[in-house]
Amino acid sequence: MNKKITIGITGSIGSGKSEFTKIAENSGFPVLRADDISKEFLANNSEVKKQVIKKFGKDSYLNNIPNKKYLAEVVFNNPLKLRELERILHPLVIKEIENKKKEIFRKHNILFVESALIYEADLENLFDFVVLITADREVRLQRKLSQGMTEEDFVKREMNQIPDEEKRKRADFIFQNNGTIEDLHSKFNLLLTLLSIKN
Repeated sequence: MNKKITIGITGSIGSGKSEFTKIAENSGFPVLRADDISKEFLANNSEVKKQVIKKFGKDSYLNNIPNKKYLAEVVFNNPLKLRELERILHPLVIKEIENKKKEIFRKHNILFVESALIYEADLENLFDFVVLITADREVRLQRKLSQGMTEEDFVKREMNQIPDEEKRKRADFIFQNNGTIEDLHSKFNLLLTLLSIKN
């Protein structure tokens, strides 16, 4: 039986971790995104809705749909509020990743999981390897500005993430992503080679 490997992909805001996991997906590997799973729970889980409204007020939802702008303003301006939201969502996200992992491993040997908060949420135990995607701060900022984010929002989100220096000490693989998508693709192929994964 082939060994089953779960690879976590993380990085600071604007580093390119989503691009890296897109490359994995386009190369035929299954990918889970912790952020998408969180959003799913926020939107569709009645217990989560109840807890979020209780903690953050009725403005958290508009017509039963998560009021993302309001919630982002609340949690990214207050680290304690962000921790409260994470306490509601993270245990469910971890459980969901573990459940989906079992399903995926029936058919596949490799799974990539994208999560900005692998270290912040203590998710390291879910993975056999963690890949850190890094980029210079100015590069990351310009990427997010070009996507319509304000510098103020970028700073707030960045402040709630562990600095790259700390992540570097804990990651198994580190790929700098200041260049092109083609460069990043080469780094993805290098990862497969290093892990002896056949594409």
